[in-house]
Amino acid sequence: MNSLFFGDNLHVLREHIGNASVDLVYLDPPFNSKRDYNLLFKSPKGHDSDAQITAFEDSWHWGGQAEAEFAELLRQPNTDVAQMMAALRAFLGENDMMAYLTMMANRLLELHRVLKPTGSLYLHCDPTASHYLKVVLDGVFGKENFRNEISWRRSHPKGQAFTRFASNHDVILAFAKDSSKTTWNPAYRSHDPERVLNQYTLKDEDGRRYQLTSLLNPNPNRPNLTYEFKGVTRVWRWTKERMLEADANGRIVVPRDGQGVPRYKRYLDEQEGIPIDDFWNDVELVSGNESLGYPTQKPLALLERIIQASSNEGDTVLDPFCGCGTAVHAAQKLNRNWIGIDITHLAISLIEKRLRDAFPGIKFEVHGTPKDIDGARDLATRDKYQFQWWACSLVDAQPYQGRKKGADSGIDGLIFFQDDNGPAKKIIVSVKGGENVSVNMVRDLAHVVERENASIGLFVTLAKPTGPMNTEAAATGFYDSPTGTSFPKLQVLTIEGLLSGTEQARYPDLTRGGLTFKKAKKETGGDRQEKLF
Repeated sequence: MNSLFFGDNLHVLREHIGNASVDLVYLDPPFNSKRDYNLLFKSPKGHDSDAQITAFEDSWHWGGQAEAEFAELLRQPNTDVAQMMAALRAFLGENDMMAYLTMMANRLLELHRVLKPTGSLYLHCDPTASHYLKVVLDGVFGKENFRNEISWRRSHPKGQAFTRFASNHDVILAFAKDSSKTTWNPAYRSHDPERVLNQYTLKDEDGRRYQLTSLLNPNPNRPNLTYEFKGVTRVWRWTKERMLEADANGRIVVPRDGQGVPRYKRYLDEQEGIPIDDFWNDVELVSGNESLGYPTQKPLALLERIIQASSNEGDTVLDPFCGCGTAVHAAQKLNRNWIGIDITHLAISLIEKRLRDAFPGIKFEVHGTPKDIDGARDLATRDKYQFQWWACSLVDAQPYQGRKKGADSGIDGLIFFQDDNGPAKKIIVSVKGGENVSVNMVRDLAHVVERENASIGLFVTLAKPTGPMNTEAAATGFYDSPTGTSFPKLQVLTIEGLLSGTEQARYPDLTRGGLTFKKAKKETGGDRQEKLF
């Protein structure tokens, strides 16, 4: 069954993913760029500017956790990795880069373990740490299993163009579990039509286009391929037996009235295209309808190319840093099984929505998110912000702002809806994860709804609400929709009721949630694999 896991991917890999169970790993980990990546949720026209929260912090620091993980590296059985990491620490010292590489090395060892002998791993990074990561991968996989260093040219140059050459590419490091066994499906670009007409200028009597190509061997020191053919002695590209077979099939042409060097007749309709090399300049950045607003979202076409080249239908694709879910989306589209892991509920909820929008009726499992009230209490105790993000997902709300935004605005989530031809309207969501709630909290939400000129307020609570709270909410009255239906102005909803389906937010929405989140395009024809490019 296809699965999403919430949690630290190191723990998920060790506890849930078996040995040699995965065919392809793609990972796009934080690059150690020391940036905070804000996730933008765009507001409909007529509302305040975009709300943004910190999706993840791309920074690492040497400390107790890094020291503990480094000690694990020295004790694990791959001595090449242990020696290499010790050498890197001696060179780099106990700094942020060493903390990042330590984190990555432990996870790469687990990813190597879960790969099948035919499997491959693609690590997406940038020049900040790609040279160090290549060394770590050499230790984990063995330098003989290095396959490619792919340069993906982004469409927009990045930074410092006036002080140095502009940075305009990411690096994708490809390794095989075993290069002698790895799955490989060659990929091709389409021929350029104008160039084809210039190259394939000749036609057979039946109209098939062809060109004449050399049969000479570029290596002059091949005695076994030196022989006389059609009156010409040369070092040929093929054995004499193969030359005679091609000649019998009408594929050898001797130009200039039979006096020239024989050449091979290469037909255009037999050419699969131009083989794709390790410089990818034909996959553009995410834009338009594909963009979901996630800060490091990669193009679907990029993941489709990787998945098609290094896996087959029915294989399993794993993304341990799945972010907004492009890899699992591409895997589903191409009829692969998939596993996604992320450490934030925000990412998991975005992926759930993305997959259900793109593939109506899709079935998959979500592990690590609360399934009952006890799980919800545990999450609220461990991480207030993860709980808030998860609770917002229960009512399809955008999580609002982030942990670095300063004073609490009284808003944890936003929902936009439309029930007439006028501007979009707003719902304020307030999430309470404590064991005690009071009527004053309902009054506070009422003030926020009024202050924000919102139509409805949702009070989402982990604890059971009191009678006075329900009375206070009811006293605020109703929102009278132009559709002719009235809805409670303040609605008190419990986590337990939302989980069980006995409670739900009530409001009119002609856009069916289209104003709150960007919808992934519905995929069609996902039950078959498309031809490679």
